[in-house]
Amino acid sequence: MRAQYVAGDRNRDMILAIKTNFEPVEIYVLDDSGNILRQKKWTAERTLAKNLLDKLNKFLDGDFKQLTGVVVFSGPGSFTGLRIGITVANTIAYTENIPIVGAGGDDWLKTGVNNLKTGKNHKIVVPEYGQEAHTTKPKK
Repeated sequence: MRAQYVAGDRNRDMILAIKTNFEPVEIYVLDDSGNILRQKKWTAERTLAKNLLDKLNKFLDGDFKQLTGVVVFSGPGSFTGLRIGITVANTIAYTENIPIVGAGGDDWLKTGVNNLKTGKNHKIVVPEYGQEAHTTKPKK
């Protein structure tokens, strides 16, 4: 991991966590113990692709360099929601050169933080939809 972000008198890892499988969308900043330092939840409806990166930018005050890792909810869930959130998370991890892990289930935050602490890095998280995607067949 990169150098720790200094917050007040403490050094802390700053982990971004993103969950976009269903409404509400959830984003968090956690320390390396899994304590939630900041969180935001909102109903994105059909604007997730358009607004997620802007919401993250405002949430982090434009400072992605403070991040030391990314945890993203990998599924199961909405095909489109997972795809958008995981793509954004993968892009942030790649551009900032920080580790990323995917995790699912009710304890996804705890599992993800623990995986980062033990040095795991999925490099690219792939969605786990839990079932076949419901797609429309071509009309022609």
